[in-house]
Amino acid sequence: MLLKEHWFIAPASQHIPSTPIYSALRLFLSPLLRPFLRWKIHGVHNIPRSGPTILATNHLSHIDPIAVIAAARRTTHYLAKDGHFSNPVTRLVMTSTGQIETMREQGGNDALSSAATVLVSGRALGIFPEGTRSKRTEAPFLLPGKTGVARLAAAYPEASVIPLALIGAREIMAPKTHKWPRLWRRLSIVSGKQVNWLEWLGHEMGGGYTAEKLEELSQQEEHEVRAELARLYRKFTDQLMRSLSALGAP
Repeated sequence: MLLKEHWFIAPASQHIPSTPIYSALRLFLSPLLRPFLRWKIHGVHNIPRSGPTILATNHLSHIDPIAVIAAARRTTHYLAKDGHFSNPVTRLVMTSTGQIETMREQGGNDALSSAATVLVSGRALGIFPEGTRSKRTEAPFLLPGKTGVARLAAAYPEASVIPLALIGAREIMAPKTHKWPRLWRRLSIVSGKQVNWLEWLGHEMGGGYTAEKLEELSQQEEHEVRAELARLYRKFTDQLMRSLSALGAP
């Protein structure tokens, strides 16, 4: 708590939209489609059914959020750029499925605050640590992760962080190649074990911090504290990306 001022991200004031269409699709459409899809979900027991949760996934295709939603078994919110809310039809779809509008001109801090709104509400947040869809044409497709996921984990240390590897998403709908998803292709969704920031911070293979070391850090100059937190965020993110790779993310 002595370091809270350095890592806390205040939630935005916006309201999490209700999700009637989302709920209806999960209730009626999902059971009808499941027998026809060659999608396999592994490790679903690792995803908590309630409480603040960060689902961190590699990003290869437009279908990735749908795949995560299918695997999560709970309402999952994503941050979406304001352009998707520009006309009434797409705005209705985005808001009724629980997606959160972010303003591009306000930068990354606005997106983190919107993400914090999801977590402080005890909901599930879908996030792509790479920050964008991988445009590599040959494997490995996985890009280095950005540290926003670590900053959110630190700001809400009770939140569970789950690595989710998507395998086969590009074959279903490759960027600039497939106009429509080829839903007959195979897709594997592999969930790793959950971890939260405090568990990671105190683990010898993670942050390696004790309560005494944290108290010592809190006595340092502000620039020293920020530099050390930046190092911890980078290490957490890099280990998360290695977990995605180990789970099979191409």
